[in-house]
Amino acid sequence: MKTTVEGNGGAPPATVKRRRRDAPGRRRSGGVSVRRRVQVDTTTAPAPLQRLLAACRRAFGGPGTVPAHDDVALIRDILDKMGAEDVHLRAVTKAAAASFPRTHPNPIITRTTIYKCKNFSIVVFLLPPGAVIPLHDHPGMTVFSKLLLGSLNVTSYDWVDAEDGPPAAVGGGGDRLLRLAKRVVDADLSAPCDALVLFPESGGNMHRFAAATVCAVLDVLGPPYSGDRDCTYYQDLPYRHHHRDDDADEAAGDGDVVPAATDDEQKPRLGWLLETRKPKELQMYEVPYRGPPILWKKRPSVDSWQQGP
Repeated sequence: MKTTVEGNGGAPPATVKRRRRDAPGRRRSGGVSVRRRVQVDTTTAPAPLQRLLAACRRAFGGPGTVPAHDDVALIRDILDKMGAEDVHLRAVTKAAAASFPRTHPNPIITRTTIYKCKNFSIVVFLLPPGAVIPLHDHPGMTVFSKLLLGSLNVTSYDWVDAEDGPPAAVGGGGDRLLRLAKRVVDADLSAPCDALVLFPESGGNMHRFAAATVCAVLDVLGPPYSGDRDCTYYQDLPYRHHHRDDDADEAAGDGDVVPAATDDEQKPRLGWLLETRKPKELQMYEVPYRGPPILWKKRPSVDSWQQGP
């Protein structure tokens, strides 16, 4: 009795095998049929990290340059919409946890560099509860900071103009400077929240982060720190402790700082910043980035840079 194979139009088994062997999209390799790998074009729906990289590449022109207003607005808009999953935070935290014991006597801050070139870098900082990144500056840099996870306090300062408060050398034979500064930000932040941005001369170029919970902060720094562009640490001191004259002291009264403007709702607060050495208790270590590698493929628009698989 003649038999047929259902679903194959009655073709004998040998014919079915030959059709499968010769089917499009297959190639022979040592007698084994192998399906060809198909590359999927992801340029139609770029990930936020890809868009951020492309925007930074366009915005940062290297040392001595400040991004244009439109570029600043674009980067802030991208960061404002980013979350922990957009920087593969799970992989970052896993690598950090595997690198250091939980019983370390001091809070350990980890730094993971996602991307770095001569013009900018993109970095994720992980802070355990109680950890503090001390008050420090960003010489000639524009920095965007986005809190991705947790709650922290941020305090930032800018220098007061020279005519309002010239620097004064104090202690150690004049090797450390005490300089007048105005407080720009003193706020408690909780994720999700909008990104902060500081500039070389404004926006709170000297800042401090104090973690209330486990925190993750995404920083975009342009240009990045380097061997000839390192940060300086400071200690902030009350204004009244180092007043310049009796009038200023009287204006300060019993408070720690003196108003520098008459607007009661938005008046800068003055204080002194004393240059210090890097705090001994600061424990910060680099942890390798374990997320997907970044592969650059030039495209005509800012939204069309590909990230490799």
